[in-house]
Amino acid sequence: MGYQQGLSGLAGASSDLNTIGNNIANAHTVGFKHGQAQFTDVYANSVVTAINNQVGIGTRMSHVEQNFSQGTLRSDDVALHVAINGDGFFQMSNNGTLTYSRNGVFQLDKNGYITNADGLKLTGYPASASGVINTASTVPLKVQTANIPPTATTTVTAGLNLNAQDPLRLGAPTVTTSGALSSRGVTITDATQGTNAETWTIRFTGAGTYNLSSSGGFSQMGLTHTANSPLKLGNGETITLTGAAAAGDSVTVAPNPVVFNPADSATYSYATSVGVYDSLGGSHQVDMYFVKKGAGAWDVYAGKTGNVPATKIGTAKFDTGGNLVSTTDAAGAATSMPFAFNFSIPNTDGSATPQALTLKIGGTTQFGSKNGTYSLTQDGFAAGQLSRFSIGTDGTLTGNYSNGQTAALGQITLATFANQNGLVNLGNNQYQATAASGVAVIGTPGSTNHGMLQGGATENSNVDLTSELVKLITAQRNYQANAQTIKTQRAVDQTLMNL
Repeated sequence: MGYQQGLSGLAGASSDLNTIGNNIANAHTVGFKHGQAQFTDVYANSVVTAINNQVGIGTRMSHVEQNFSQGTLRSDDVALHVAINGDGFFQMSNNGTLTYSRNGVFQLDKNGYITNADGLKLTGYPASASGVINTASTVPLKVQTANIPPTATTTVTAGLNLNAQDPLRLGAPTVTTSGALSSRGVTITDATQGTNAETWTIRFTGAGTYNLSSSGGFSQMGLTHTANSPLKLGNGETITLTGAAAAGDSVTVAPNPVVFNPADSATYSYATSVGVYDSLGGSHQVDMYFVKKGAGAWDVYAGKTGNVPATKIGTAKFDTGGNLVSTTDAAGAATSMPFAFNFSIPNTDGSATPQALTLKIGGTTQFGSKNGTYSLTQDGFAAGQLSRFSIGTDGTLTGNYSNGQTAALGQITLATFANQNGLVNLGNNQYQATAASGVAVIGTPGSTNHGMLQGGATENSNVDLTSELVKLITAQRNYQANAQTIKTQRAVDQTLMNL
């Protein structure tokens, strides 16, 4: 036993105590990874020393091993706080010098860059003005606070149910008679019947017999007529004639469509409206009206509120199951896009005019229930200001704007290393790559062996205080034991001195 072994033991125990003390001091440091002192024994080199007679001359600390195990995540709902769940480091830039950290406490500097408390800039993939991520190379991330430009509405998509039992929007039928016949009027017995929209012709073949036909294809011969008795026209109306009928006399009953008037709800069956945006982001209201004109046939009108009155833009037709089967334009030709009407509105605020719009009604039904709108969307929006942003699990920084839109502002990347313990600890929760660590492998969170991110959270230190306190007691006992070897060696020396 000699002083050298005891001194090296004291030095080693002291280094162990320093390492443990550093762990305890950083028990609440965000992203801190605890270290453990590793030691190796020391032997004197001599070519004449027999192998079996080698006596060690003490110990030395070979290195401090960092434990990069996952720390617990703590939510704090701060937008620019972000934690890594899994492997990887944030890549930070100090005027081009790259360092790596697990501390995700970030903030915006005066220029809009995302930085840590020491002013180092977080790097990642930038995004274009349109929100497209550019993965060519990493750069310091900067949050663009400019307004998002407006987008003019081009398409309105509506899902509706039009009540099959609505009455047809028709006035009193027009009656034309010949000979000595006259009409006491037409009585509407069922206003919902599509036959009311047909033209009916009565041709007498004698004083009490007649033939009946309609523009809808109905035809019946040899019917009997009793003076002053109502004649049935289809399923929805009757006519009562007076006067003596003679062979060759005729009566025509023609439908009398009501003229559409957006200011008169009696002239349409259902109306709804939607806000649209012009090329400058100005808001306008577009009104849509639906008028039942026959069995399964509805005229569609559209126009801008408070401007040019709504005009007919087409007709929608339904089958007997209430399903939309075809659409025609105002001229009666099939629409260029199935179940869609093209129209335009005028603008006077300096935006592009006329503004072309498409109304899509695919999925609209005609069932025997109330008129209603179950979906109504449009694809335009006004200019918007950045109101807040969030960080996704894949590192995408998403901006939320006052107009309800979202856009990618950039994407945080992570760096992994073949040998994490080859990194140099620079302090301030920063590490630097070395030849021993290997080069940084940059990737997006969640890809290959890169961890995921959690926005609005931080990673706690992975120091276990209970374990460290036990280690502290052990290291203290080691220090005392090595001090005792020096004391014992001194007693041996004193014995020799007293011979």
